[in-house]
Amino acid sequence: MKNDLRACDSMTRRSFAEHVAKTTLGVAVLPHLVKAQAAADPKTLPGFGKAKNVIWLQMIGGMSHIDTLDPKTGDTKGARDPIQTKADYQLGGYLPTLAKDHADKLAIIRSMTSKTGVHASGQYLMRTGYEQRGTIKHPVLGAWAQEILGKSSKSLPSTVCVNRGPEHGNGFFSAAFSPLPIHDPEAGLQYAEFSTEQEVMTKRLSLLNKIDAGFRAKFQDANLKAYSDFYDDTLKLLSSEDLSAFRLTDEKAGEREIYGMNKFGQGCMLARRLVERGVRFVEVSYGSWDMHNDIDENMEEQGTVLDTALSALLSDLKAKGLLETTLVVLCSEFGRSPKINSRSGRDHHPKVFSTLLAGGPIKGGTIYGSSDKAGEAVADKQTTIQDFHSTIGHAMGMDVNQVIMSPSNRPFTIGDKGDVISAVFA
Repeated sequence: MKNDLRACDSMTRRSFAEHVAKTTLGVAVLPHLVKAQAAADPKTLPGFGKAKNVIWLQMIGGMSHIDTLDPKTGDTKGARDPIQTKADYQLGGYLPTLAKDHADKLAIIRSMTSKTGVHASGQYLMRTGYEQRGTIKHPVLGAWAQEILGKSSKSLPSTVCVNRGPEHGNGFFSAAFSPLPIHDPEAGLQYAEFSTEQEVMTKRLSLLNKIDAGFRAKFQDANLKAYSDFYDDTLKLLSSEDLSAFRLTDEKAGEREIYGMNKFGQGCMLARRLVERGVRFVEVSYGSWDMHNDIDENMEEQGTVLDTALSALLSDLKAKGLLETTLVVLCSEFGRSPKINSRSGRDHHPKVFSTLLAGGPIKGGTIYGSSDKAGEAVADKQTTIQDFHSTIGHAMGMDVNQVIMSPSNRPFTIGDKGDVISAVFA
């Protein structure tokens, strides 16, 4: 018996401690017992709170790591040769401006891994840090920040999503934490101009609010309060001068063209305008990365759009003094297979892929982790999506070990107990 006990590894002993805690102390304290580092003050750790804003660039469809952030030179090499950067690492041949002008600003994680190779589930996981479940919806990082840090602006929303709807948003938090969707950055916030129409809309919302007031007074409920908050926030926004942040036409034509006159490029410019005005978290989505066919032809178009927009965003943030406080995130739900298929494309590959961080507390010119020679599997420093979320949440100034209870009284943390990757911080 004594020998059996000595043979127990740390995981077994930890499981035993969890069982004791669960039966004697209650589930709410478990995360603090499971993670010893929870006792450390996160404010004393590198990078904490240095990112006042986040611009999250979500590539929809599974961006090929081998053709972008983790190029190879062997049999799995893409059609274009890798580009050597001044930061002593290589980028894919479709990203020439990023390689030439911004490599020293970037931290690239080349050891991302996931078990999810389905688009919808993968996108959910990348946006929330949690696997998709039918019984609960999980918040994006912008909603976590509003819960823990409070609102980022008196009149503007704390979270905005560009080029997509708000289906991944507030999760189990109040509906008031849902991101404001901008489906087309060119159109901006439609029906919200300072005009007679805006005045009419304000009057209509006020009338609806009065009609519903009696019902809300009789039935006190958190969801109804969120409904009231929606009215209040909408009216504040419609009457605020900050509404102009959504108007890209205020920018000079030449400056807009630098980003690229397309939805992703203009979305990146809109993101810069929004964080400049106090919006804490902006996601800009860019689709068509699901390249099962003719990847070289498709990468030439997609890569050019990405290279142009991301380079312009980094230059613009730097010039305006915003890059030091704004964390730029580039990610996708998974990578693509090293082997080229019979249709000259690459298939889904969650086993290893890459992400990119820049700005805020990020140590530029950093490569964290690696894939193997073929880009098939993680070779060093395996990194989960949960780790990725925890790292970004930490940079935003949140204690990722803090437990938040859902309305169903279940405990959750930012990044689902992932580890902060301190090596990417300066």
